[in-house]
Order: sequence, then structure tokens, then C-alpha cells
Amino acid sequence: MRRAREAAEWWAALDRRERRVRLLNVKGSLTRNLNRMAELIHNETGKPLQDAQLETVMAITHLDWAARNADKVLGPRTVFPGMIAINQKCVLEYQPLGVVGVIGPWNYPIFTPMGSIAYALAAGNAVVFKPSEFTPGVGVLLAELVAAVIPEQPVLQVVTGLGETGAALASSPGVDKIAFTGSARTAKKVMAACARNLTPIVAECGGKDACIVDADADLDAAADAALWGAMSNAGQTCIGVERIYVVDAAYDAFLAKLTEKARDLRPGFDREAAYGPITMPAQLDVIERHIKDALDKGGRAVVGGPESVRKPYVEPVVLTDVPDDSAAVCEETFGPTITVHRVKDLEEALEKANRTGYGLAGTIFSRDRGRAMELARRMRSGMTSINAFAAFATVAALPFGGVGESGFGRIHGADGLREFARPKAITRQRFALPTNLTSFTRTEKDMARVLQLVTFFHGRHYKR
Repeated sequence: MRRAREAAEWWAALDRRERRVRLLNVKGSLTRNLNRMAELIHNETGKPLQDAQLETVMAITHLDWAARNADKVLGPRTVFPGMIAINQKCVLEYQPLGVVGVIGPWNYPIFTPMGSIAYALAAGNAVVFKPSEFTPGVGVLLAELVAAVIPEQPVLQVVTGLGETGAALASSPGVDKIAFTGSARTAKKVMAACARNLTPIVAECGGKDACIVDADADLDAAADAALWGAMSNAGQTCIGVERIYVVDAAYDAFLAKLTEKARDLRPGFDREAAYGPITMPAQLDVIERHIKDALDKGGRAVVGGPESVRKPYVEPVVLTDVPDDSAAVCEETFGPTITVHRVKDLEEALEKANRTGYGLAGTIFSRDRGRAMELARRMRSGMTSINAFAAFATVAALPFGGVGESGFGRIHGADGLREFARPKAITRQRFALPTNLTSFTRTEKDMARVLQLVTFFHGRHYKR
């Protein structure tokens, strides 16, 4: 950790414009090595090459945004002091934390951790990155690309290993903040390790995201987006669609379109495959259990079924009439399965969508802009996309994160930059006031004048 601390001090001491240029050059290097990175992601996760390329493109756009906007977001600015402290010059600065530990996932091994790495580096921190044990090569290659552009100090270091390595990183007194992505269960263990040193943490955990389809929705677009949201990356997406609530008037037509599209999908490792294998072998048992539990409780499989689990692949599974208390509805499945539910109206759809401890993201399809916006605001989630799937993830300026069991804190955007900086308030007295309220020389007459002013400025009653 000593080398990381030295790198952090050197990196923080650089002029902000110099950091910007160097990070933009890292972006350029990653772009020139895009296919090399995508091939590695394809080989380590099994996801289709085009999906790996798209993931890398998204990582590049986030790195670009963080580098270009860090100075504007985190640069020092003056703050109006108010009447009571009118003699004070007020400055707000954002200072680097020091060393940020990033514990990344395997399902999106470059895009997801880049949401922390890029913003932490842009904020002036050094980063120690622990990639998933399923995708260590991605982390190693990324560190190589950064080191080639920034050879003076290892501002991005990579440590590989199993869970013990992540635990050691989280509990290290040399780490100033942890950015974690993974399950809520593991997040609690990481938080316990961080607590030993009161190390702050931003945690992005799992989800059980819902898609709501209004009666007037474009059903072809809704079915296409819902299918991609549920099945892409073999369903191994924290913001993936796992539950669909369709208003009664559109239910039959929507389900017909969805099932027709789902039957054409095929998993595999070749270029023609729609998605790849289940990366974690243990997840296959979870997926199979959820399917069987849904059917045992009266649900129907309109596409696929228990026989769809053909290790290491799972063919598309679409379930209907699944009770609300089944595992397929209540627990994160993290596989290419989806439950479709008929509801009488949007209020019932929203109530059922929000009936979960998770709160990561959601999707709404409706032609009524006002109705869709109202639903989006009321949906229990950190992000909601209307008439598209997960569009917010492609917008680097928007914050990303959840509520409840889906975690806390934010990456991406201005909030993501501030997540990896320490606000520092500085006041400088420009001139002395006639009355010094913070002195033992203060008199009753002084205080009476102040109270009179406060009553004048703040004591009035405002009408609605």
C-alpha cells in the first residue's frame, strides 16, 4: 500500500489540467486496444464479442466524461456567506481522498469498475483495483494500458485473488474509500471489513428490476427492450429486467410478441449466439430452483422450462401466472428468465414493482409522457428509463446507484466525481464587523441589534 500512497500524493499534486490530458490519453489507449480488451472479456466471461465491444465503448465514454468534467465539478468556487457572515470570503474546494480501493464484478468487468476507477482517478486519487477472480485478465490489461501512458507512478494498481484479497483490501488502513459492486450479502461483509478503520464505502448491489407496460405502449418496442433487458449477458445484469407488469388491455398482445422473440434466441460461445454461458457455476442451481419453484406454485412456462438449464448455458425462459411470493418474483435470479404479470392498471403495476427490498433500476413503456414521468418518479429505484432499456447507463453525466438492498452512494456523473472527493470549506475574514458575536466582549446591546436584524429578515409570514 506504500506505493499506492506515494502514487496518490504524486497524482494529487499534478495540475488538474495535466491529470485531464493524461486521462484522455488513457482513454485513447483503451480505444486503440478496444478489440483486444473485448476479446479478453469474451474469453473470460463467454459473452458475445459484440456485447464485449459495446461494454468497452461504454467504459471509454465514461472515462472521457470524467476526465473532461472533473475540473468543472470539483474545482474551487466561492459561496455567498449570507448576511450574518457578510464579512467572510467563502471558498468550497474538493480534495482527493488518497487511495481508493475498487472491488469489481465479473458480469461487466470493464464497464462497471470503470464507473469508479475513472471518476476516482479524475478526482485526483490513486486506485487499487481488485477484479473478480473470474475476470482477472481484464484488470491486468487495464493496468498495463494505464501504466504505458502514466509511467511515473502506478496510479492504477491491480491485485488479483479470491475473496480473501478483497477482504484484505477493504480492511487495509491504507485505503481511504472502497467502491464495491456485487451481491448485498457480500456487501455486508465488505462493510464489516471497512468498519474496522471507519473506511467509507459506496456499494452497488443487486436488483430485481421491473418493467411496466402501459395499455397504450408501443408493444413491439416494449417487447424488444424487455427481452434484451432480461436475456442479454445471459441475464447476468444487475439492472436487468426480471419482472414485467403489463396492463390487462395490452397483456395478451405483449406476451405474444415477447414469446415469439424469445423463442428465436440461442445461447452459445460462437458468433451467432445471442448470449453466452452462466459465468458462475453455482448460479445455475439458483436459476433452476427459481424456475421449478415458480412452476410448483402454479406458474406456467410459455417459453422454456427446467429443461432449459443445459450447463453451462440456460436457454430463454418466460414464466407467467407466477405467484408474487415465489422465488422467481422475490429473489434476484441473475439468469435469462423473466416473469410476466397481468395487472388491472398502472397503480397495481407500480405497487407490485415496488414490492421488493431492492431498488436499483426500472423501465416504463407508455406513450403518455406525463403518466410515464409520474410513474418513473414514484418507482422505488435509483434510475428509471422510459421507452428504452437502461438508457441512463449510457449517459455518463447521470448518477448510477440504488436504494435499499441495492446499495447506496453514487457513481457516474458529477455525483460520482464528488463521491471520490472530500469537500473542504474555507472562510477568510475580509474585514471586521462592528459587533463580534463570537467574543466575550459581546454586550446585551450588540445581541439586541442582531436579534432585531434576524427578526426583520427572517420573521415574516409567507402566504401560499
